[in-house]
Amino acid sequence: MFGSLGIGEVLVILVIALIIFGPRKLPSMAQTLGKTLGQFRKASEDFKRSWEQEVTMEEKRLSASTPPPAPPPSVKEELVSGTPGGEAAATASCPPPSVKEAPSHEDHARPDKP
Repeated sequence: MFGSLGIGEVLVILVIALIIFGPRKLPSMAQTLGKTLGQFRKASEDFKRSWEQEVTMEEKRLSASTPPPAPPPSVKEELVSGTPGGEAAATASCPPPSVKEAPSHEDHARPDKP
């Protein structure tokens, strides 16, 4: 309940508070402290709730702006192409045509003569 404080430490703190503030003022101070902690807890719960609402609204906004994923290929497309995934899978498995790179500046340099 009190984190790393043991029962002994809590009792010492309460006795010191009783000596400093007296028996008349201590209950009203404890009541004020309790009300303050309750207000803080309520405010933190309100903040958490509003934060979660903002996050869900943002997720909905982002999901509405992105297009839905493409549907999976039908069985008919697989039968036509003979490969799972239809023609798209067949073309995706083919490597792209090779493109020769232009020779670089270093390729044109003359070799040093001995």
